[in-house]
Amino acid sequence: MTQKTSASHAPATLSVKGRDIRVRTVGIVALAAVAIWFIAANTVSVAIRLWIPVVVLPLWAVLTVTLLAGLVLGALVSRRRARR
Repeated sequence: MTQKTSASHAPATLSVKGRDIRVRTVGIVALAAVAIWFIAANTVSVAIRLWIPVVVLPLWAVLTVTLLAGLVLGALVSRRRARR
């Protein structure tokens, strides 16, 4: 027979000024800050081949679109996994 344990699996938290903040939230904020800094630092124009046409855009615009596409795809995948 196996015994059921009542271990609490609460998410890891940090206490900042009396408020509990999840470690996951701190990580997401840090990654977002690095991504925004990286996008802001890359301002030159680049030529991008979209199968047939070649488009010249600022690199920050390309990086922003790529970041947004990644966020949308990540949200869709996590939502699908949560349903299982």
